Amino acid sequence: MSEEIAVTGVGLVTPAGVGAEPTWKAVCAGRPTARTDPALSGSPVTMSCRVPPLEPGPGRLWRFDPGTRFLLTAAREALDAARLDPGEWDPARVAVIVGTAAGGISTLETQHRKLLTTGHGVVSPMTLPAFLPNMTAGHLALELGATGPSLQTSTACASGATALITACLLLKSGACDIAIAGGTDAMVTPLCAAAFAKMGALSIRNHDPGSASRPFDKDRDGFVLGEGCGMLVLERGRHAASRAARPLALLAGHGSTSDAHHPTAPHPEGAGLRAATRRALEQTGAGPDDVDHINAHGTSTPLNDSVEATAIRELYPRRPPSVTSAKGVLGHTMGAAGAIEAALTVLSIVSGTVPPTANFTTPDDTTTGIDIVTAAGRTQPVRLALSHSLGFGGHNTVLAFAAA
Repeated sequence: MSEEIAVTGVGLVTPAGVGAEPTWKAVCAGRPTARTDPALSGSPVTMSCRVPPLEPGPGRLWRFDPGTRFLLTAAREALDAARLDPGEWDPARVAVIVGTAAGGISTLETQHRKLLTTGHGVVSPMTLPAFLPNMTAGHLALELGATGPSLQTSTACASGATALITACLLLKSGACDIAIAGGTDAMVTPLCAAAFAKMGALSIRNHDPGSASRPFDKDRDGFVLGEGCGMLVLERGRHAASRAARPLALLAGHGSTSDAHHPTAPHPEGAGLRAATRRALEQTGAGPDDVDHINAHGTSTPLNDSVEATAIRELYPRRPPSVTSAKGVLGHTMGAAGAIEAALTVLSIVSGTVPPTANFTTPDDTTTGIDIVTAAGRTQPVRLALSHSLGFGGHNTVLAFAAA
């Protein structure tokens, strides 16, 4: 029997607040964070879900892209929650795995504008260290003095979840005892907003941002662009036990598949999601009837939600688990979404609470037979929960968390 992988800490930086507590409170209250965004003035879509300003940090923070600033803040919270001190661990046994869809895209756009408007002389020498996607993991490893594996994963909106799967595999291989893993992205930029709008992926409810992100709702018309970071501390079970760390939950299984169907659209029958779910459950030794809760990908786009809902309905015909999507509150945080939602899934297990799906008021045919939590959070036992993450390119990931 393979060794258990314990979740011993979580850290969050989201549009709902800096820290796990304010984020959890906002998600449980179903309080949307979408607002009109002055930086997107003149764009087809003028709203977003932005992270509130971070507290001033060390002077060197100016060198980092916003996504890396989110990452350093969330990782520190996760380590504090896990009661881990980088000064006391064996740095060679610590891995850093960070998922991101776009790396330092904000830095790239800013510096490119400077190049075009002012010339080569004003381009920052820190452009590449701030922009290159691998540097999110690199900067965190440097900050922590971690000399074990340092990796960046990129599977679009599943990037954070893929980072957690990669961390799990490294831990089980014996390559490390501790992994700080998750996802970060800061893609609320004029270029990204324009590109997603051109694809028809974004909601156009500019007049009412708070109701724009409405996962699974009949009147959904696209997602709201968000940003943020979610980080989890994962440990080999024996390592956590050796320091008397109390796990929040166990990462009991995972599945990862590719649709090989279309660059941006999910498989119409959700074949990849179903296969990833079956693999995750097989690793846990559980069956569909044992699943208490699903934290869905639930983007608020017509196609994703209908495909995901259909897959959920057909995978759980006898005992439908409670379903929620945090994107009604947080918007779509891109490469960070899978890790943020994994952290929320862990908090559901710890608290015995399933948050509501904000703005879900009117079901459609695809949600018939699905137990979507709405209006208010639900108190219930959560012994086994799944977190879905899907991404452009046909990536499907499912994480299975169990009560410790």
